[in-house]
Amino acid sequence: MPKSLEDLVELLDLEEIEVDLFRGRQPETSLQRVFGGQVLGQALVAATRTVPEDRLVHSLHAYFLRGGDPEVPIVYRAEQTRDGGTFSSRRVVASQHGKPILYMSASFQRPEPGLDHADPMPDGVVPPDEAPTLASVLEASTGRSADVWNSEWAALDVRLAERTGRRFWIRAAGTLPGDPALQACVLAYASDLTLLGAAVRPHGLLIGDKRIQPASLDHAMWFHRPFRADEWLLYDQASPSASGARGFSTGRLFTVDGTLVASVVQEGLIRPIGLDPKDY
Repeated sequence: MPKSLEDLVELLDLEEIEVDLFRGRQPETSLQRVFGGQVLGQALVAATRTVPEDRLVHSLHAYFLRGGDPEVPIVYRAEQTRDGGTFSSRRVVASQHGKPILYMSASFQRPEPGLDHADPMPDGVVPPDEAPTLASVLEASTGRSADVWNSEWAALDVRLAERTGRRFWIRAAGTLPGDPALQACVLAYASDLTLLGAAVRPHGLLIGDKRIQPASLDHAMWFHRPFRADEWLLYDQASPSASGARGFSTGRLFTVDGTLVASVVQEGLIRPIGLDPKDY
């Protein structure tokens, strides 16, 4: 995975092959499948490249169809489905080996004033400067060196905001250009990292547990207000349900001052492997 924020920005800088056709490169990784957040972020870049600059993404809905091959580039085809007076919609197909691995629809809007309300940020979280890094928490709980985490996820700074493992502080590990479109793509990349884990925590498990086969199935995001992905965001996560070897998780992202800037929903595979049914 990207070994620095600069590597992540390069990863999101797609090559334009033809009109509405783009190619995304792969980072060095020990993962057997492409990280879902990478495909999501690159697909959002492809869609963004085809809309007027004054229109910003306000929602996306994606289905992960196949595991991505980390050894070959991913091709993204953007379909310009509609451009209205205020909104633009796009559909993106990500493909490898001649088969789709992700479908994504995204909607963009020219900023305009309107009614405004939002949920408050939850209380009882540790400030980011006092919170332990996720790498150190995983090292203590799994025995695997924090270096393993840092070798794959060094582009992100992730810290545990409270003990249940459902609230995290997250930000890009460095300074990004001010472009709001890039900020959104980086947040889309990061949003897939910890969310599915909320669906296994009620069962006393971590998403990296070898007794669970995890995979993102679908992912939706709504971008409510301006934000910077290189500043601390509280990722407040919950799992209303798990059944049928699938876990359903929701997430809300708040700035340090308590502003709700984005919401995320995901369903993923959490198939038990070698677990006794009474254990789950």
